[in-house]
Amino acid sequence: MDSEALAALRREYGIGTLREQDAAPAPHLQFATWLEDAVRASLPEPNAMVVSTTDRDGQPSSRSVLLKGFDETGFIFYTNLGSRKGRELADNPRCSLLFPWYTLHRQVIVIGSATKLDREADAEYFATRPHGSQIGAWASEQSSVIPDREVLEKRAAELAEQWPEGEQVPLPDFWGGYLVRAETVEFWQGRLDRLHDRLRYKRDAGSASGWALERLSP
Repeated sequence: MDSEALAALRREYGIGTLREQDAAPAPHLQFATWLEDAVRASLPEPNAMVVSTTDRDGQPSSRSVLLKGFDETGFIFYTNLGSRKGRELADNPRCSLLFPWYTLHRQVIVIGSATKLDREADAEYFATRPHGSQIGAWASEQSSVIPDREVLEKRAAELAEQWPEGEQVPLPDFWGGYLVRAETVEFWQGRLDRLHDRLRYKRDAGSASGWALERLSP
């Protein structure tokens, strides 16, 4: 596809609106409403989000992970702590989350800082994972270079023999969760003629809800 064909790819947005008077008093409440809308619309992986981090040199990197919890304190995901994102968050906890709900002409952008969950919370969630996912967590040295897929599959098979189906798989010491505490949360609703609605919640200690709501120009 050439640049001319790409430039011709165009879609008008106009299936929804986002007005200040309709917004919830806090971002986690507004997020809950929009997430429910995404689930009802049968969007694929409605809890998928893009996590962006930076290394010591300021080089950004992004990847998709699954949201596994949220409330007024923040947004939770789990990963290999030695992965690229884990190493980068150890050096610089500031990060962003992006929820791309294209079908609904919506996106949510979270900017904040990540802190590790305690091991009790990690263990509680790890125990709910399917057996294969638990084995996979042990088998993969995430983000490391391996010679071929056979190495990974062999390691997984060995671990499956060590901890067969029905047997408790222990929590790896290199695996755990993060809580991203939001400083700002932006809700973006596509509108006609690219005049989109953008409402951003920003922490405000002087507000009754703890948040100030502001409109951004599209």
